[in-house]
Amino acid sequence: MSVLPSIPLLKLAEEATRQFAERFGRVPSLVAAAPGRVNLIGGHVDYNDGIVLPLAIDRYTVVAGDSNDSSTATLYSNDRHDECLTIQLDRPMAPQSDGWGNYARGVIAGFQQAGLVVPGHDAVIVSSVPIGGGLSSSASLEVALATLLEGLSKQMLDPKQKALLCQQAEHEFAGVPCGVMDQITAVFGQADQLVKIDCRSLDVELVPWDSQEVAILILNTHTAHQLPDGQYGLRRQQCTTALKKLGHDSWRDVTAGELDAKAGMLDEQELRRARHVVTEIQRSQLAVEAIKDRDWPLVGQQLFDSHESLRENFQVSCPELDLLVDEARRMGIPGGVYGMRMTGAGFGGCTVALVNPQRLDDVIDPLQTEFRHRFGRLPTAMVSRPSRGTHLIVSP
Repeated sequence: MSVLPSIPLLKLAEEATRQFAERFGRVPSLVAAAPGRVNLIGGHVDYNDGIVLPLAIDRYTVVAGDSNDSSTATLYSNDRHDECLTIQLDRPMAPQSDGWGNYARGVIAGFQQAGLVVPGHDAVIVSSVPIGGGLSSSASLEVALATLLEGLSKQMLDPKQKALLCQQAEHEFAGVPCGVMDQITAVFGQADQLVKIDCRSLDVELVPWDSQEVAILILNTHTAHQLPDGQYGLRRQQCTTALKKLGHDSWRDVTAGELDAKAGMLDEQELRRARHVVTEIQRSQLAVEAIKDRDWPLVGQQLFDSHESLRENFQVSCPELDLLVDEARRMGIPGGVYGMRMTGAGFGGCTVALVNPQRLDDVIDPLQTEFRHRFGRLPTAMVSRPSRGTHLIVSP
């Protein structure tokens, strides 16, 4: 069994501090952290007023920073092509062509638009969240930067405001029309708690999770997805168009029966998207209650059904994801697997599975072997548990 261990958060903080001192010649005054996330269920319904059930994972983006008494922000990241970024804070923020820098610009712009002063600062970013794996490395970066800016400016945001500010950064500067699930999870995550989000009201409920009964297994296919290439936005537009044709303002008001009755109002692609959204919202609600009842076979079935709908109706899967899920389904509960689905936006990235903790070796080994046989590489296995959301590790 080959499992990628998590790097302890304090070690990441020590590394960020070391790099900051090496690069800027002084000790950082603040170190902020924000986690990645994995979504157990609720695929592509976060921007459709659905119910989602993510958790903050024990992989973090850490930002070490300090004010520099200037009107310039200098950010360095060796996780993103060893790049150094300089942002003039006394000029209007606008997207540039340097990729990850737009996340920082978007967060800074959000603070400025909220009337908050962003001081000049230097920062170093390190991360253990896989980039391009569907575990929300972008939201992790956004929220960690926002938490650092809160500390440097001594201006605290309302938690939901911070999540929405970071979502806006992704919309306006990174060009990804994402829902707010990733950012809310990074802000509200807690140890041993799932984060149930009602994406219509933005109400958050923490759902207790017992890691002794069931393990959360993440498999990274290393098939990188590219969200800004138009496919994500296209599906979002198809959902919006379908909902308008059905005569509703929210997918929460559309029943399966009504969708069947009005199927002729939608074209084939719109109907597929609508079927996924309506049934995925139902699956998410059922999964939440089953988790509270510790009915792991029922929870697992919702994961398998979710993947099938994401593959057939939303059409965002890929051969690598399908192989893992199909093999996991074949193994089933006798083989140690309760359920598995793709997670994240799709077109690559990761699967998430619920596994008997005593059978992890029995599950991971054959899945990695079959995947390597088919695709010539090894999927990275990670075992996680619900972890703490964003916070300052080193505070004033």
